[in-house]
Amino acid sequence: MSLSLVLALLWLVIANVIAMFPSKDAHWRNAYVLIGIGVPLLGWVWWQNGFWIALIVLIAAMSVLRWPVIYLTRWVKGFFG
Repeated sequence: MSLSLVLALLWLVIANVIAMFPSKDAHWRNAYVLIGIGVPLLGWVWWQNGFWIALIVLIAAMSVLRWPVIYLTRWVKGFFG
């Protein structure tokens, strides 16, 4: 298993552990940090392992950070619709 994939799986575990703790801002500050780390990590996974593995990692990350994805989808619909 490549280093990028190991780090992506570690990112997923850390994101799930962070979600277990209470937060005053509904975890948005943590989500920004996780997104900032996760996007370059996803690019690295794509570069080392290919499109399909990166797509699986992206879907797993989107399941963990679902509210930023929901708000982004609403913003895009409002922007174009």
